[in-house]
Amino acid sequence: MSPDLKFLVWASALTLAQCVLAVLFAMLQVGLPALAGNRDDIPPMEGMADRAARAHRNMLESLVLFAALVLVAQVAGKANAATAMGASVFFWARIVYVPVYLLGIPWARTGVWGVSIIGLVMIFLQLV
Repeated sequence: MSPDLKFLVWASALTLAQCVLAVLFAMLQVGLPALAGNRDDIPPMEGMADRAARAHRNMLESLVLFAALVLVAQVAGKANAATAMGASVFFWARIVYVPVYLLGIPWARTGVWGVSIIGLVMIFLQLV
């Protein structure tokens, strides 16, 4: 398996971990019965629970782009050291993004997100 695809697998695992983390923080805030119900009357999440949910949604949005770029690079036969580096930059930036977002460090969060975008651009540039 190429490094790009390995990072895609790990990025998927990170996305799942973020989902579980968001659910755990939500459960601490509103309780399991509220989450297991139909959620009609569930209060909005606040603080860490809300940040965990937003970080997860952001990862879902980014994962779609990352997966598309990595898979196109594979199918087109353009996966190379540059796409592997881009995948690495994306993945490690997304690892850093989680605690930075959870701790609520706004400018650092934006900077780390920007680094992950650079990783996507690195892959994209190999495809055009």
